[in-house]
Amino acid sequence: MAQKPSIPKGTRDFGQQQMASRNYIFDTVRSVFRSFGYAQIETPAMENLSTLLGKYGEEGDKLLYRILNSGDAFASVDFDRPIAPQVCEKGLRYDLTVPFARYVVQHQGEISFPFKRFQIQPVWRADRPQKGRYREFYQCDVDAIGSGSLLCELELVQIVARVFELLDIRVCMKINNRKILTGLSEVCGFPDKVVYITVAIDKLEKIGLEAVEAELIERGLTREAVDVLRPVLLLEGSFAEKIAAMRTVLAGSAEGMKGLDEMEELFGLISDAGVNLPCEMDLSLARGLNYYTGAIFEVKALDWQIGSICGGGRYDNLTGIFGLPGMSGVGVSFGADRIYDVLEGLGKFPSGIACGADLMFANMGRAELAYVLPLAARLRSAGISVEVYPDASKLRKQFEYCERKGVRFLSVCGENEAASGTVQIKNLATGEQLSFGVADVDGMAAFVRG
Repeated sequence: MAQKPSIPKGTRDFGQQQMASRNYIFDTVRSVFRSFGYAQIETPAMENLSTLLGKYGEEGDKLLYRILNSGDAFASVDFDRPIAPQVCEKGLRYDLTVPFARYVVQHQGEISFPFKRFQIQPVWRADRPQKGRYREFYQCDVDAIGSGSLLCELELVQIVARVFELLDIRVCMKINNRKILTGLSEVCGFPDKVVYITVAIDKLEKIGLEAVEAELIERGLTREAVDVLRPVLLLEGSFAEKIAAMRTVLAGSAEGMKGLDEMEELFGLISDAGVNLPCEMDLSLARGLNYYTGAIFEVKALDWQIGSICGGGRYDNLTGIFGLPGMSGVGVSFGADRIYDVLEGLGKFPSGIACGADLMFANMGRAELAYVLPLAARLRSAGISVEVYPDASKLRKQFEYCERKGVRFLSVCGENEAASGTVQIKNLATGEQLSFGVADVDGMAAFVRG
């Protein structure tokens, strides 16, 4: 007996209706990106491991999918040395930001800076599958590189606000600055452990304060240092109150004070621009990836329990790793799969999303096809999605096919219509039916479009 087919855990098939809904998300996001002047690029699914390794931190490197070299990868392996580097030279991309930095450096002679680009492509992570967490998922990234202006951060906040306004999802954006976290590592006496501190703080919501403190001590921090961090992570109050409190805490760190200055300027720009999006300063926000150096963002849905659905930040040194220093960039990534889960869970997908054609012509026989086929071609040229049923089956079967696929309009053209030069088109949702002259393609198209 043949084994039942399956797919790897953490991956999903998407049927016709699901793809129609996903394309609604992609089309919405793409339209907003373009409205702010961003242009689309794509990069390969796989990159050289030398491009990917060392950019995401120790934990991120563990989640990279490595690709076995072609041919007999183990033919000349020296088993006295680490095996993986000898048999794997490439890997599936972990995100879109590092490949983007590689792209900028590789194509710098063809790019006008500041360079504003977006990508909508899948990424892969060897993570433990769970609700809202997949091994293969789509990211919708938008980045501006080549400028350190906080206007770029403001533009990203505006993009986030517009995308979720169009998708009708209530969200809150949390904002912090990596310079503040660097300042905290300095004032608590462990400037060399800023990466460990950041990685631990990033787990605060997932594992709780006590577990974060235990991890920090395990990483070498003293109890006194953890006591400095604790009140900061629990700090509450208005934006002005948080800034004032942090200026006292970070008075001995120039880097930390610079982060507070940037935070104040960004929130001032958001206020001046009248952005309709709840934004709050969250000092526990860390973003676990190593390459962030300035403002960091995270967006969460207010009406559906799931992880962050959008996040990103400022990175100053990423292209320098590939040989192009001094090229600061900033971006955010929309998690299309989690956004899909939120829209589906809240019932927010528009009812008009259909995976089938706009209009189907019933197949009444070979003679009638000679009348229908040229008409279908003219309607397609007019921008209408048209399907002709392939078999001359019973009308009931053809009606049921339309219902299953979500085809909104049906035309049954028999001998009488062919003889009189008319076309009957029925709206299957409302029952309204109109008759058109065969030459009135514009009228038919207008009826179908509604």
